[in-house]
Amino acid sequence: MFLSLTLFSLNRKKMNLKSERRGIHVDQSELLCKKGCGYYGNPAWQGFCSKCWREEYHKARQKQIQEDWELAERLQREEEEAYASSQSTQGAQSLTFSKFEEKKTNEKTRKVTTVKKFFTASSRTGAKKEIQEAKAPSPSINRQASIETDRVSKEFIEFLKTYHKPGQDIYKQCKLFLDTMNHKRDLSIEEQSECAQDFYQNVAEKLQTRWKVSPEKVEKAMDQIEKYIMTRQYKYVFCPETTDDEKKDLAVQKRIRALHWVTPQMLCVPVDEEIPEVSDMVVKAITDIIEMDSKRVPRDKLACITKCSKHIFNAIKITKNEPASADDFLPTLIYIVLKGNPPRLQSNIQYITRFCNPSRLMTGEDGYYFTNLCCAVAFIEKLDAQSLNLSQEDFDRFMTGQTSPKKQESDSFSPDVCLGVKQMYKNLDLLSQLNERQERIVNEAKKLEKDLIDWTDGITKEVQDIVEKYPLEIKPKNQALAAIDSENVENDKLPPPLQPQVYAG
Repeated sequence: MFLSLTLFSLNRKKMNLKSERRGIHVDQSELLCKKGCGYYGNPAWQGFCSKCWREEYHKARQKQIQEDWELAERLQREEEEAYASSQSTQGAQSLTFSKFEEKKTNEKTRKVTTVKKFFTASSRTGAKKEIQEAKAPSPSINRQASIETDRVSKEFIEFLKTYHKPGQDIYKQCKLFLDTMNHKRDLSIEEQSECAQDFYQNVAEKLQTRWKVSPEKVEKAMDQIEKYIMTRQYKYVFCPETTDDEKKDLAVQKRIRALHWVTPQMLCVPVDEEIPEVSDMVVKAITDIIEMDSKRVPRDKLACITKCSKHIFNAIKITKNEPASADDFLPTLIYIVLKGNPPRLQSNIQYITRFCNPSRLMTGEDGYYFTNLCCAVAFIEKLDAQSLNLSQEDFDRFMTGQTSPKKQESDSFSPDVCLGVKQMYKNLDLLSQLNERQERIVNEAKKLEKDLIDWTDGITKEVQDIVEKYPLEIKPKNQALAAIDSENVENDKLPPPLQPQVYAG
């Protein structure tokens, strides 16, 4: 009976532990490609790796093209049949009407052309000026971008000098690719991304097969090629107007702001920010994830994600005194994203997905950390009451700002209370916490003062006891000896001086 109860309690503890982590735990197999190729997948690629996604994308695209072609042929055939039937019924009336319409159109075009001659120069100049003012960024931004572009170009040329003949060919291909991309501005961002991925793959294959370059040098060359190309293409392909990246950024930012009340305990975050070293690691991780938006090269953005993840692992290790696991890392990464609210998060993820060297996203620690970041963002977008082990009523009240999980009794405001009152109570709560800390510091200072006084009194008492036990005897100074023949005035006990005597021999 005792054994059965023990097993029942252990199973219950395991079930409770699973229920506590059910909303955040992600199996490592879920990070891999759905096709089972062994590479890391990506939510932006619907769970596939870049290679498998391109294959699926090509299949879907060819199927769509074929369907569109069949639809166009069917519509054209129906239009020809309808036109042939209408021609047989209308006859000569349609011919006369068409001539009249042609004459009317020519007359109208001639009048419009005559009127336009008076206003063409000024109107075009003004329109061009307005378009240039609307599209042109500030001179400081242009100057900064041109300086950085020149610097990257010089570094790229110096790097290619070490490759001799292959370096010249690589530079020509890069220039040709940039010219091609400038002529393909009207293409969709997915098609531009496909062109970039094809270029990466072709250059890497040529380096390995034609020029027999070692894998290490191929990786370095691809990093420099990506840096050179994407520095020049950044302003055209990052968050373009033809996509809904900006809309997704605003949605994620609004969602994170609405989840400001989520605590580390709700996410089962194994990080103690009361420890100064852990707090510094958390601040550094938030700084790195925010700094990602300031970089222009996909590899540099990935480096920021990697640095942020390593600071998270260090914070967990210091808190637990043991290496962190994947189940500890993902909740902490979600907490860092919620606390930092990085700018243009979705745009940066999409930019890395579209234009980063695919080998970095498919393997290595950069790909692993980037996949976890995508999972964290997807979790935040779908976060609900069950994920945080809350009731639906509490979750709704927290999301609407009616209550706070830290102080539910006194913060139960009605929905019509203004934000200023809520902020006032929040400030009062912070002041009360500061007051408690100050009182604790004053009490500790008083205790220290009492300890010092007691220590001084104890030392004084010990010294007095030693002096009483071993008193100090002070002897008088020795006086100078008086002359033997002088009168004995001070001491009568001395014998009288000797008198001379006569010896009678």
